[in-house]
This record gives sequence, C-alpha cells and structure tokens, in this order.
Amino acid sequence: MSVEVGKLAPDFELQTEKGEKIKLSDFRGKNVVLYFYPKDMTPGCTTQACDFRDKHEDFSQLNTVILGVSPDPVEKHQKFIEKHGLPFSLLVDEDHQVAENYDVWKLKKNFGKEYMGIERSTFIINTKGEIVKEWRKVRVKDHVEDALSFIKENLS
Repeated sequence: MSVEVGKLAPDFELQTEKGEKIKLSDFRGKNVVLYFYPKDMTPGCTTQACDFRDKHEDFSQLNTVILGVSPDPVEKHQKFIEKHGLPFSLLVDEDHQVAENYDVWKLKKNFGKEYMGIERSTFIINTKGEIVKEWRKVRVKDHVEDALSFIKENLS
C-alpha cells in the first residue's frame, strides 16, 4: 500500500489508550494530524507530545484532531498521557501494521546497532480523508508550529 499526498489516507482501526477501538475514517469531516513516533517517555517523543499538547486548542479551533501512533501498549500510553496531561489520543500499533502501511517502519541505526522502528513522521489529512501534507524524518524543534501553520494556511 502506498501513501501519497493527494490520495486517500489508508484507513485503519487501532486501540486508544483507553482500550477503545477507533478508525481513522471515524474522523471524516475533521482534519487530522496523524503523527508516528518511536516510543513513549523518551526525550524527543515527550517534547513532541508536549508541543502538540500546548497547541491543542489552536488545532481544535481549526477543526483538527491530533492522533499519535506508536508501538507502545495501552498501559504505557496511559502513563504517558497522565504524566504529561496530553489532551489527545495515543494509538496502539504493537504489530506496527499501520506504521508499515504508512511506510514509516524503517531500519534504524543507533550506536552501531541496527533495528526496526518508527521513523518520526507526520501526515495532515483533510476532512475528506485525503493526505494533503507529509513530513518524514521529523525534527521535533518547531515541527508542531509548522504543522499548525500549514493547516491555517491551507485548510481553514
């Protein structure tokens, strides 16, 4: 399955941190910031989640929902949300099937070790379910502001 700007975003059904199942298509009629991140409670992922938290109201005013996706289990997502007061859902992709469908499950290298993991990436999906913007290999600094600006300029 390929993911391309201008095409429908691949639909999926995943569990939230509350154990509820949701589908991407449940959010038709709203814009969606779908962001993939490697791991709860790590420095870069915490900074990114808190940046989204701090701008959550701005996104909401633009008819936009934020959804974070990682391979972490429900319990870890719950702790991450509670610790940092995150006002949006984190989705469980333990088998990394959705990450693979969005082509963000990649071979990574760290301290000489190779392993498979999530390449930090963000997709903006419009009210019709189409991908209108993607960022891959995201650098956390200023990223949330870039995503918010894109939505303000193109989808509001």
